[in-house]
Amino acid sequence: MKFPYAMLRDFVNTTLDATEVGDLLTMAGFEVEGIEEVDGDNVFDVKVVSNRGDGLSVFGLAREVLAKDSASMPTLLYERADQRFVSIAKRAPSSATVTIECKDCNRFACRTWSGVKNGAAPELIRKRLEQAGLRSISLLVDLTNYVMLELGQPLHVFDFAKLRGGRIIVRQARAGERLTTLNGVDHELRPDQMVICDADRPVGAAGIMGGLETEVSESTIEILLESAHFRNTSVRRTRKQMGLNTDASYRFERSVDPEGVVAAIERFSELLGAEGSSIVDIYPTPPDSRHISLRLARATELLGMEISEPEAIRYLRRLGMLVVGEDGLFTVTPPSWRPDIQREIDIVEELGRIHGYDRIPEKGPFGSSSIGGPQGSLLAEDLLRQAIVRAGYVQTISHSLGNLHALDAASKKVGPRTPSSPDMAFLRNSLLPNLADAAIRNGAKDLHLFEIGNVFSETDGALCESKELAMYASGNLVPTARKGEAAVSEDIFSVKSALTEALATIGFTTVYVASDGDGRFHPTRCAGVQVCGVDVGLVGQIHPQASEASSLPDTTILATLNLTRLFTLSPAAIGLRSISRQPPVRRDIAVLVDKSIPYEALAKSISSSAGPVLERQWLFDVFEGQGIPAGKHSLGIGMQFRKLDGTFTDEEANQVRDSVVKALAEHGATTR
Repeated sequence: MKFPYAMLRDFVNTTLDATEVGDLLTMAGFEVEGIEEVDGDNVFDVKVVSNRGDGLSVFGLAREVLAKDSASMPTLLYERADQRFVSIAKRAPSSATVTIECKDCNRFACRTWSGVKNGAAPELIRKRLEQAGLRSISLLVDLTNYVMLELGQPLHVFDFAKLRGGRIIVRQARAGERLTTLNGVDHELRPDQMVICDADRPVGAAGIMGGLETEVSESTIEILLESAHFRNTSVRRTRKQMGLNTDASYRFERSVDPEGVVAAIERFSELLGAEGSSIVDIYPTPPDSRHISLRLARATELLGMEISEPEAIRYLRRLGMLVVGEDGLFTVTPPSWRPDIQREIDIVEELGRIHGYDRIPEKGPFGSSSIGGPQGSLLAEDLLRQAIVRAGYVQTISHSLGNLHALDAASKKVGPRTPSSPDMAFLRNSLLPNLADAAIRNGAKDLHLFEIGNVFSETDGALCESKELAMYASGNLVPTARKGEAAVSEDIFSVKSALTEALATIGFTTVYVASDGDGRFHPTRCAGVQVCGVDVGLVGQIHPQASEASSLPDTTILATLNLTRLFTLSPAAIGLRSISRQPPVRRDIAVLVDKSIPYEALAKSISSSAGPVLERQWLFDVFEGQGIPAGKHSLGIGMQFRKLDGTFTDEEANQVRDSVVKALAEHGATTR
C-alpha cells in the first residue's frame, strides 16, 4: 500500500523523519519496501501481510507508530477516528431501505444526500490520491477512495435517482442475471456470487466494484453512500470468478473492521461538508468479543526477555486492546479490527513485536534437550525403509493423484471435485498401481521397488487416510557375474524373507496365514501378514487377470502393509547381546515331512529346541520327485551355532543338531 507521509502526520505528532518511521514500521512487521519523493512529499510503499487487514490504512499504521514510539502522540484527527467520528447531529430519516438476504454480509449501512454537486475534489485530496497511486475521478469518487486510504473501509457511492424503488438488497445472484461493472465489462452472474441490488436488478458486485448503470456523474444531485462488511472468502471467490482485482476487494479479502462501517460514513460526511440523512445500519451478526488470558511470566519465558507490567499494558492499550488485571495475570480483549488474535501466544507475539525483537538478549542454550532425530512411528518408518533398502529394493516416490487401475484396492476411491485431467481424477487408495507404473517405465523386469506413502478411501461415507508400504519384485534377485551361471529369481519366499527381516528390525515377529482372497493376488499363491495377531497386509503373486490388465509379468510378486495399523501395535523389546569373538559352527539337515506342515511350525521348533546358541537358520532347498513319497517333500535346512564364552566343539554342535531332529520328529519329520 502506498501513502504520503503527510497523511500519517495528520494522525501522529512525531519527531521521526520518514526514514526513521520506515524503519519503525518494518521492525513492527510492516515491511517498508521503498520511500520515494513524489510532488515534494515522501511516499511510503508498505507490504502488508495477509492476516493484517488493519494495516491497509493510514490510521492503522499510525496506531503501530504510536505503539512502537512512546514519544509520538496522537493528533485530534486520530482521537476522533479512534472514537469512530461519532456525530450527535440530528438528521432527517433516510428515504432508502436496506435488506440483507445472505449470510455473507455481516453489516450494511448507508446514508443519502440531496442537492450535492459532483465536481472536482479539492487539490489536496487529488494530490494525495495521486501520490498513493490512485487516479482522481470526481469529488464523490475521490472522497470514497480518500476515506478508504485513511480508515481502510471501502465505500461506494450510487446515483440514488438511478436506484429503482430506493431500495438496497444484498443477496446471492440469480441464474441468468447480468451486471455491467464500472470498467464497462459485462458479467454473467452465478448463484454463488453475492451482489448489491435495487428493487429489480443487480447494481454492484459486493465488495468488488459497482455497476455502470448507477454510476455517479456530473449531473448527479442525489447520492446513496454504501459502507458494508462482507465475508472475506465470499469476496475472494467472486473476485476470482469475475476476473477483477480492486482496492476494495484487496481490503475485504484481508478482513475489514466491522465496527468501522459507520465511522467511514461519518468521515465521508465531514469531508463532503453537506447535510445528509440519518444512517440506515443493518447489523444482524455482530462479532463476539474474545477474552484471552495473558500470563506475563509466560510471555517473558517465550520471548527470552523481560517486559514490565506498565510496558506490557501500554503496548497493548495503544494497539487498541482492553487490558484488565494485575500481578502479571491479565485478561485481554482484542479489538474488532484484529481477528487474527485468538490465543495467548498471539498476544505474546504482539508484546515481542512492539517491545522490539532486536532487544532480545543473546544467551547460550539452557535446560535439557530431547534426543535428536525421528521418534515413535517416524523412527519405525525410517528403520523399516532402511531394512528394505538393505534387502536390495529401490524406493520410489509418486503422485497421490491418478486414474483407475487394475491394482486398486477394493475400497471406494475419492478425488477432487474439479480434476485437472482424467489422469488425475482420483486419490490413490493403494500404492501398487504407482509401483506398477514405475516398473513398466523401467522395463518391468529384474526390478525390486517399494514405496511408503499415504492412501485415501471412503468407507461408509467417511473419508479415510492411512499410511501404506507396498513392494514390487520381478525377475532376478541379483545379476549373474559369470558366464553360464544360473540366476536366482525372485519368488514369494524371497519377498516374505525380506518383509520378515524388515519387520524384525522394529521389533515385530511376522506370521503368515491363509488369505481370504484379494482380487489383485493369485488365489492360491497369496498369504496374509499378521503381527501380534492382527492382519496388517498381504504378500503374494499377482493375479493373472491383474497381470494382463496392468501389462506386468505373471510372475510378479507384490506385497502391501497398512503401516497406520501396524504402528498402533506394541513391538517386542529388541534384545541386545554382546558380539561373540568365537567362530561359528554350521550344521545342515535334510528332513522328509508332509507338505501340509507349514515351515513356520518347523522353524519355531528348531528355535525352541536349539536354544540361544542358534544364531540363525534358513531353508536352502526344497526337493520333490524321484524317491520322495507322494504328499511329502524334502527340506534342506541350514543352522549356524555360536557360543559367547567359548569355542563350539563338533560334539556340542552334533548334540544341538540331534535335539533339533528330535523336535522335528514331533511334526512327523524324518531325516534322510
